[in-house]
Amino acid sequence: MVSRPRRIAIVPRSVRFLPALLLLALTACGGGDDGPGAGAAGVGDPYFPKAGNGGYDVGHYALDLSYAPATRHLAGTATVTARATEDLSAFNLDLAGLKVEEITVGGERARWSREGQELTVRPARPLGRGETFETRVRYAGTPRTLTDPDGSREGWLYTADGALALGEPMGSMTWFPGSHHPSDKASYELTVSVPEGVEAVSNGEPVKERTGGGRTVRTWRTGEPMASHAATLAVGDYTVRRSTAAGHPAYTAVDRAEGAPEAVGELPGVMEWAEYNFGPYPFTSTGMIVAGAGESEYALETQNRPVFPGAPDIALLVHEIAHQWFGNSVSPASWRDMWLNEGFATYAEWLWEEDQGGDSAQETFEAVYAEDDPELWSFPPAKPSGPAHISDRPVYDRGAMVVHKIREQVGDDAFYDLVQGWAARHRHGNADTEEFTRYVEERAPDEDFDAIWADWLYGEGKPDSPG
Repeated sequence: MVSRPRRIAIVPRSVRFLPALLLLALTACGGGDDGPGAGAAGVGDPYFPKAGNGGYDVGHYALDLSYAPATRHLAGTATVTARATEDLSAFNLDLAGLKVEEITVGGERARWSREGQELTVRPARPLGRGETFETRVRYAGTPRTLTDPDGSREGWLYTADGALALGEPMGSMTWFPGSHHPSDKASYELTVSVPEGVEAVSNGEPVKERTGGGRTVRTWRTGEPMASHAATLAVGDYTVRRSTAAGHPAYTAVDRAEGAPEAVGELPGVMEWAEYNFGPYPFTSTGMIVAGAGESEYALETQNRPVFPGAPDIALLVHEIAHQWFGNSVSPASWRDMWLNEGFATYAEWLWEEDQGGDSAQETFEAVYAEDDPELWSFPPAKPSGPAHISDRPVYDRGAMVVHKIREQVGDDAFYDLVQGWAARHRHGNADTEEFTRYVEERAPDEDFDAIWADWLYGEGKPDSPG
């Protein structure tokens, strides 16, 4: 994410669903010898404990939406296909606001109750561990705009000519029900009906469009796993174009008020550079959404096509494209691991500057170290001091400093091999800080990283010297 101080966005499940202790805790919550139980009402994230839900793993979301910008009314049917990971008599979905009109599980009507963001569903019959089931939720209302703990706005943002949905970290629950935690990725198909003449752009690729009766219905499909916070929907007066970038289909949507941003022309070069440095692009298509200036407070690395609040500069474009590898393909196991998103994306900016003949990454590192900014050293990147601070400067710039110290330790050839190997090992999955440090030590067994971890990754305060 970016610009929240720089939430640049704004952010394979390693096929590890949750940390082992958490899995044990969730198993204890439901099922067992006492018969089916209720899935947990959250995965126990250290900063957002109610985010996501226990007892099942989502495989696919099919969202069928109708939006009227003039009245701000959204009507939707969400079909959530999931696999039970334990015997379930009930399970939860995250949904903030919006009126639930009907829920079915496996085609049979289900009972439900609500408390805060938790929608508890009680199917007509228990679900067995390993069973794949389909939950259909019909809902409607005026979507909410949420205020994050850091004071920024997310969720359903109202614009002069439509709306913009941004989800990091919890905003997606304002426009569709689901398991809203990065550890539960899924494929998506989003069909949206809007007034004729209004564009609607989402993630993935467009697969269908039809117009009739004064409305246009478009379908976008995302085949690769996606965390729900990386899902987006932009409704409004956009110019949408298809081109190619580094051999990949590229879909760009630009608010007509923004004209023709230079960044659109820079996208192919940035994509080629990123693939050269980070390895094969992990998704089927690329692109960007350039919303009207001021329609959001930050850029966000929504999957396939990041969202920018007005025309971005090249550094911001590089940052958000780097997030497609670090944050979207390799997603954090919990929100405590945000530095794995933002540290790498910030370091990508440093590398781009170096490769374009500007300051070297070493010079940027030294300049950042020399700054007189207590905020930079207010907490270690791997240990944000609370949910209000997961997008603060230590996560970004001090996170990038950790990446640079690793490069300094192993040398350039080993560093780029290490970075590409990390992106490949956890492609379309999740990873945490402990997995990263273990991976680095495994790839460079003759090097001693103890001082880097102690001083730069976990250490309190400013290290005594940059050397």
